Amino acid sequence: MLKRRAWLRSLLASAAALALTAPLPLFAQSFSNPMKASKSPIAYPPSKKVEQVDDYHGVKVADPYRWLEDADTEDTKAWIEAQNKVTFAFLESIPERARIRERLTKLWNYEKFGVPFREGGKYFFTLNNGLQNQSVLYVGDGPDDAQARVLLDPNKLSADGTVALTSYAVSDDGKLLAYGLATAGSDWNEWRVRDIATGEDLPDRLQWVKFSGASWTKDSKGFFYSRYDEPKEGNLLQSTNYYQKLYYHRVGTPQSEDQLAYERKDRKEWGFGGYVTDDGRYLGIVVTMGTSPKNLFFYKDLTQPDAPVVELIRDFIADFTPVGNIGTTFYFRTDWEAPRGRLIAIDATRPEPANWREIIPQSQDTLEGVRYVGGQFIALYLADAKTRVKAFTTDGKLVREAALPGIGTAVGFGGKPTETETFYAFTSFTQPTSIYRYDVETGKSALIKQPKVTFNPADYETRQVFYASKDGTRIPMFITHRKGLKRDGKNPTLLYGYGGFNISLTPAFSPARIAWLEMGGVLAIPNLRGGGEYGEAWHQAGTKLKKQNVFDDFIAAAEWLIREKYTTPAKLAIQGGSNGGLLVGACMTQRPELFGAALPAVGVMDMLRFNKFTIGWAWESDYGSPQNPEEFKALYAYSPLHNLKPGTRYPATLITTADHDDRVVPAHSFKFAAALQAARAGDAPTLIRIETKAGHGAGKPTAKLIEEAADIWAFLVKTLEMKVTFPRS
Repeated sequence: MLKRRAWLRSLLASAAALALTAPLPLFAQSFSNPMKASKSPIAYPPSKKVEQVDDYHGVKVADPYRWLEDADTEDTKAWIEAQNKVTFAFLESIPERARIRERLTKLWNYEKFGVPFREGGKYFFTLNNGLQNQSVLYVGDGPDDAQARVLLDPNKLSADGTVALTSYAVSDDGKLLAYGLATAGSDWNEWRVRDIATGEDLPDRLQWVKFSGASWTKDSKGFFYSRYDEPKEGNLLQSTNYYQKLYYHRVGTPQSEDQLAYERKDRKEWGFGGYVTDDGRYLGIVVTMGTSPKNLFFYKDLTQPDAPVVELIRDFIADFTPVGNIGTTFYFRTDWEAPRGRLIAIDATRPEPANWREIIPQSQDTLEGVRYVGGQFIALYLADAKTRVKAFTTDGKLVREAALPGIGTAVGFGGKPTETETFYAFTSFTQPTSIYRYDVETGKSALIKQPKVTFNPADYETRQVFYASKDGTRIPMFITHRKGLKRDGKNPTLLYGYGGFNISLTPAFSPARIAWLEMGGVLAIPNLRGGGEYGEAWHQAGTKLKKQNVFDDFIAAAEWLIREKYTTPAKLAIQGGSNGGLLVGACMTQRPELFGAALPAVGVMDMLRFNKFTIGWAWESDYGSPQNPEEFKALYAYSPLHNLKPGTRYPATLITTADHDDRVVPAHSFKFAAALQAARAGDAPTLIRIETKAGHGAGKPTAKLIEEAADIWAFLVKTLEMKVTFPRS
């Protein structure tokens, strides 16, 4: 159930996470690479224009690069090839690029552990030994990899590592594994079933699955999952996704015999996440609409074959994330009448709102999630974007606050109500992800897995500052840099942001960040409105007609960094992925003089047509709709594609996208690149890097991540005129 909510809240966020975890250099060398030393100007490929004009509520809007929306035409393929040729020629001309990739590879080479979980008396976890393209799934008698064997190695499923394990679920008896695979970065998954004892796959193959996990019934004979109808031939990566359906698959039978568990022919936008409660009695159905955090909740009594689906939460009034049940009482983390979140109980036999009970009240911190483990509710809070964890009894009495290893981000704490152990991962900006076992009865944590990395965390420091946005709103920002940094306005600075879809940016480790810091750079990450750091009110303050608040927050962060003498415009780069790519595109068009470089990744750049492709319609909950006259005005006012002005000196720009992105289709980046190249003035490079056999970001092979990171950092070294001394490793 929690996986379903995670899927929906990260529809646009995977690229953001990858941008934050991309790696970088740190070798012993000094160099200076000023832009003014460039030889001849770049000869950009021509981008033809067509006579395409659309009418939006009486406003005529030209779309001369509409032809680039079709990625499969010969014209578009030729354009992609020509753009990549120019981009890679520029990147290959940077002397430091090869050394950056070499150091990056060494820096990336450390063990990366997933959070273990227990099922059927066995322990399961993922491990990447360092440079494997995909993490490997293990099974053993304990949570330590020394006791485990390989259960599923996705690296053996393709020569280039482009087949990724996206999600998996183990049957209650620990005998069967249902798992989903994605190819070349697509959101489409094929689900299979594996015998855990033998490691062999059964004949089961489930197609056209997207934005779904799997949940086994207690008899381990089958599982629930969600899928769409097969898309029309030739339109696999662009056709809109409507009418998701919830099915039950019985192991050993063909998909054509799967039982339809729930659908709504009258609600094409509704999505369904089905899960079986821990006691096996109920099928819970989380009903979502787009990327809105609000949801419905239905259930069905699985002990009664002909039991109806009961609509327990029937209106989209708030978020109701199911936590668990005790008999007929369901527990939900909700922001209903509590924008920062609380835990409530609803008895299915007395479902009226007047009978709902508050278990854990709202606090000054944001309640991100609750787990029901070992007879306790483990509540995960955000306090100014940093994790706090508290344990409560089932009637809401505080047991203790868990002692975390430091200030950072903790995730995990999954398990069953009958188990007394759980596991969690902890990370910070300078501490790689480590795995801990948590004893529910004693509240004590024990470190079980900690990677060894080739840098010294003690050389760096992170502090949190607060600054005022344009309207006076207080915005928090994390700043990380090498200790002893001189604030003389000369430091290359990377300002990263997201600001949308209730996604919170919390402290997290990445090789890229460490390398950037060792290069002498400053990393700044503000918690913009539109995110979830301070609850639903904070999220709503950056949506629809208030979306400009997000851009104002980001611009104010840049101005603060300059005012406080961390950097200057010429040394300041901005970066963001997906919705963060939109952020970068909007800010560089609104304030081009404020930045030295811009790195928009897989961005939503055409705000008048975003809802016409794949799952784009679902983003209207955050963006609004171009079909609404008032919302159109707001969208048109900041849409990056439509706010480029000819003859403007825009910052050096490296746009990144992928040819198989079926979430934010690459047409957004294609059209923006063509328009930016046509509008630009001056000699700052305007390039687009188009990855092949890759998608929105999730599941991208390590080799591709390293290559892309090396290119991005080489681009910044050149365009920010960086003179860098790398420490010896």
